[in-house]
Amino acid sequence: MKLYVVSGLGADFKVLEKLKFPENMEVVFLDWLIPENHESFGHYIKKMADRIDDSEPFSLLGYSFGGVIVQEIDKIKPAEKVVILGSIKSDSEKSRFIKAGEISGIPKFLPVSFFNEKSTVAYSFLRKVIDPKNPKLMEYFTVRDPYYLKWSIEKMAGWKSQENPKVIQILADRDIVFPPKYSKPDYVIKNGTHLFPVTKAKEVSKILSEIFM
Repeated sequence: MKLYVVSGLGADFKVLEKLKFPENMEVVFLDWLIPENHESFGHYIKKMADRIDDSEPFSLLGYSFGGVIVQEIDKIKPAEKVVILGSIKSDSEKSRFIKAGEISGIPKFLPVSFFNEKSTVAYSFLRKVIDPKNPKLMEYFTVRDPYYLKWSIEKMAGWKSQENPKVIQILADRDIVFPPKYSKPDYVIKNGTHLFPVTKAKEVSKILSEIFM
């Protein structure tokens, strides 16, 4: 069976490369697409879903914002299983920080230039939130198109969805981005930050083998 995988916001698949996926799964990574100017979330999701062959059974896995993407894809092309790493199952699980962004509308009003590589404010904040002690953090954060970053943060803040009981959620106990206290995860990775697919790859790989056995 094919397993279609979407990485985190701004991240390529290096952040997931240490994971060992079950041998019975054919892993297909879906690269991020750069959204068109003022592109709707629904239109973007359809373009992502268009790259999935649903003529045969498949499963989905998403990390962080990629977890939101795969849940939306599942609404168009239903998967056998949907697994999310470091992500949320519904808008009711948003952290106070994300809810603040939604209510205030701040992400919408930030200029695109705020997200370019010369913006020390944006990238310093990114380091502090995701994993401040990991010196290799920026090696995983490679999709740096400013409009894509602004668009994605807006869509994450404004995401609305009810929980799908099909979704299997894996969170880390020290994740600041998506704290497990706002969710009821199926699995919790101990002593893990938001970057747990890298730092706790063995634990995550073991869980994936159980899910897809």
